[in-house]
Amino acid sequence: MNNQAGSGLRPAVKFFEGEKSLVLTGLLGFLLAVICGVWGMLNGGAVAPEGDVLKAFSFNAALGIFLLSTAAILPFSAMGEKGKAFFRWSYILLAFYSYFAETVQNFRGVNPRFVQDGTAFDTALGSIFGLVALLLVVFYLFLAIQYYRKKVYRLRPELVLSIRYAMVAVMLSFAAGIWISVNQGRLVGLHGNIIWLHGLGFHALQALPFVAWLTERQSLTSPVRRTSIHISGLTYLLGLALIGWQTYLGNSIFEWTLLPVLASCCFLAALVPVILMLRQKSYISKSL
Repeated sequence: MNNQAGSGLRPAVKFFEGEKSLVLTGLLGFLLAVICGVWGMLNGGAVAPEGDVLKAFSFNAALGIFLLSTAAILPFSAMGEKGKAFFRWSYILLAFYSYFAETVQNFRGVNPRFVQDGTAFDTALGSIFGLVALLLVVFYLFLAIQYYRKKVYRLRPELVLSIRYAMVAVMLSFAAGIWISVNQGRLVGLHGNIIWLHGLGFHALQALPFVAWLTERQSLTSPVRRTSIHISGLTYLLGLALIGWQTYLGNSIFEWTLLPVLASCCFLAALVPVILMLRQKSYISKSL
C-alpha cells in the first residue's frame, strides 16, 4: 500500500526544506551548550554573584532543539515565501539575542532575567530580554495559527493534525514561561517548579509529529491514523494540565501522589500508539 497516497502526502514538501538558516541557528545553540558544559565540568557552574553557566548550558541546548524542531515543521505551514522569511529571520534575530544574553550574562555572574544589584547595562539587557521573550511568543503564535487553516490540513492531514496538538502544548509552555516571569522565578510554594511544565510542553514538537510520521508509514486507514494521533495528542495535553495543577499547588511533580501518577499515566498513554506501530513494523519485518 502506498502510504503517501493514502495519507495525502505531497512529496514536494519535506522536513527542513528551505530552512538552512534556522537549522544553523539551532545548531549554534548546541555549540554554545557544549562550551558551557565543558566550562561547567572544569570550573563548576556557579559564577559569583548570581551567574550559573550550567543554566546557560540547559537554555542554549533547549533553544537549539526548539529551533530545529520548528525548522522541521515550518515547510508544512503553507505560508508564502515572504511569510516564512518574516518568521524565520525574526526568530533568528531573537534567538541570537537570547543566546547572547543568557550566555554572556551568566559568565559575567549576572542573572540575565532577574537582575539584582546589577549595572545599568545589566538592567537594560534584562529588560530587553523580557521583551524578546514576549516577541518569541507573539511570533510563534503567528506560526501556530497557520496550521489551523484548511489548505494546510489538506497538505498532509495526519502530520498537520499532530502539529496542531503540539502547538497547543507549546502555548502552554509559553504560558508557563510567562508564569515564571510574573513569579520572578521558577519555584512555587514549598516544592513546585514551573520549569518542568515549561520544558515538557515544548517536547511535544518532537513527540507528536513523530507519532504522525509513524502512522504515515503503516498500512492503516486514515481514521485509524487520526485516532492514534488524537490519543497521543489529548493524553499529552492532559498530562501537561495535571503537571501544571500540581505545580500550582506548590507540590513537586515527583511526589507519589494522585496528580503526578495520573500525569505519568497520560504520558505513557501518549506513547501507546508509537509502541504498537513499532511492534507491528518489527513483526512485519520478521515475517518478510
